[in-house]
Amino acid sequence: MAKYQIYLVRHGKTWFNQYNKMQGWSDTPLTPEGLEAAKVTADALKDVPFNDAFSSDARRAIDTCKLIVDKNVNKDNLDPKKLMEFREQFYGYFEGMNSAEAWFIVGQPHGERTFADILAKYGLDATRDFMRAADPFDNAENAEEYWERVDRGFEKLDEYAHDGDKFLLVTHGTTIRSITERYGHGKFDLTQSPRNASLTMLTRDNGENTVTSYGKVLG
Repeated sequence: MAKYQIYLVRHGKTWFNQYNKMQGWSDTPLTPEGLEAAKVTADALKDVPFNDAFSSDARRAIDTCKLIVDKNVNKDNLDPKKLMEFREQFYGYFEGMNSAEAWFIVGQPHGERTFADILAKYGLDATRDFMRAADPFDNAENAEEYWERVDRGFEKLDEYAHDGDKFLLVTHGTTIRSITERYGHGKFDLTQSPRNASLTMLTRDNGENTVTSYGKVLG
């Protein structure tokens, strides 16, 4: 086991982000604005000597990761790897639906009307379990399934890590917010998702995670 830093970057803005649609395992390309924001982040991180680079296997994360790696001081030594374990939450039946409509359907049985209301009263894990309960196909990821997957991802990162390493990991908004809720020790305001192309810092020390900053917009 090792102690190393993970630079968690949210992918650039996509068309589903633009249209406020549920985007979990479904995927849409980066918008022109999303590409530009990712380039700004790439420029801000270009002098960080990354030892390795990873992304989820969603195209929006892969493309953002490539933009950052291509600008990096260590680009000749980096071969980005795709880890499905760091995909966004799977929304099942609600994939592609208007977000406000989806969360109204999910929250109504619990007396809530919006994602923010569910989050404030019950927390992020409950949003997953409520969505699974509301999915007529029973496909949406519940909290247990979600964390089993993400935990496997961290274990895979450990296989590449050495003391003092710096890893780039491009992933997704709810995933970054969930990791911060679980490992941020209550230090961060999670009422807002991290912005597209923003940076969250995590230290992993012999299998223990600590989020040290959240959702910093670079550039």
